[in-house]
Amino acid sequence: MLAGMSIDYYTRLERGRETRPSPAVVDSLARALKLDPDEHDHLRDLAARAAHFAPQSPPVPSRTVRPQLKLLLESLRPNPAYVTSRTLDILAANPGARALHTSLDEWPAARRNLARYMFLHPAARDLYPNWEQQIRGCVARLRALAGTDPDAPDLATLVGELTLKSPEFCKLWERYDVTRPATAHKKTFQHPQVGTITLSFQGMQLEGTPGQRLGVYTAEPGTPDHDAMILLDLTALRPADVEQPAAHQHR
Repeated sequence: MLAGMSIDYYTRLERGRETRPSPAVVDSLARALKLDPDEHDHLRDLAARAAHFAPQSPPVPSRTVRPQLKLLLESLRPNPAYVTSRTLDILAANPGARALHTSLDEWPAARRNLARYMFLHPAARDLYPNWEQQIRGCVARLRALAGTDPDAPDLATLVGELTLKSPEFCKLWERYDVTRPATAHKKTFQHPQVGTITLSFQGMQLEGTPGQRLGVYTAEPGTPDHDAMILLDLTALRPADVEQPAAHQHR
């Protein structure tokens, strides 16, 4: 009644017998269900997918990071910056980003994933003062992807692992909350090397690389947060990271 549609039509929608609701119907449902903007957009995506459903899932986006993007990450220093996949795999990162996510380098490159880090790495709970808020947003983002591409093998693998290993993930996954990737906000870290540091975060979709996003942290120059960011970038340069000339090594 609130959405201005008949019980019969609403029942057909729920049971999947009606797969082409008009945009006006979708918007009416969103208002009746009091969806927030992210949930409203998610409902639109679900309706569009149902109307143009294809039996085969789209291919998994490439994990290859173009050389130009790696150069861009380096040029952004000392700002921590990284490239992630749609399922939050860290595909490439500059020294500051690696140092910011403390102890993440302990894992093999193929396992470096922000969701896996938040739920399974013991350092994450200490790094994020608002850890519970962080994991809720992380799961809601993965839920949004699951709604529009439920058969994605990269997502299924990650969700399967976290479901088995993290009770917190299981509880949040069953809530069916959805949200879009945040484009800009602030994040606070309790870092073991530089203490409390609050950075502005900017995320953006990369053109020509479907599924890949660039994330960059910034701080106002001259502030303690900016000084801490520079220090993180410097501490990431371990002696082993610098290739020494052969003659020097011989001496």
